[in-house]
Amino acid sequence: MKFLHSMIRVGDLDRSLHFFCDILGLREVRRTENEKGRYTLVYLAAPADFEEAKRSGAPTVELTFNWDEHEYGGGRNFGHLAFAVDDIYEVCERLQKAGVTISRPPRDGHMAFVRTPDAISIELLQKGQPLPPKEPWASAANVGVW
Repeated sequence: MKFLHSMIRVGDLDRSLHFFCDILGLREVRRTENEKGRYTLVYLAAPADFEEAKRSGAPTVELTFNWDEHEYGGGRNFGHLAFAVDDIYEVCERLQKAGVTISRPPRDGHMAFVRTPDAISIELLQKGQPLPPKEPWASAANVGVW
């Protein structure tokens, strides 16, 4: 397993970038804008990790700016921790056997979400290419929120 990123939802992207980059000193690694989903993702790395992060090797902080939402209550501004795993199906099966609810099953062979006992979301991402869809995951429904 490899730690990938932590996600924070932000209400004002420019203000947040000013804080994280201009004041704290992180550097922007990459940015994705999704007009259909109405969000922008900005990945930031510490200066010492910047080159490695550009090659997807070092952990980053993901700022998620949802265009239509600018205030978050109840801790919704912290999104999730993300880990790359060798076999997403094996990991989800092991977690499920241990009593962990798979909130977002790996239907696509690529991504799943689980929650800690304190309700913090953990994103699991398949290393490399997605695995072929496989039951029981392919038809499993979401459980709760992530």
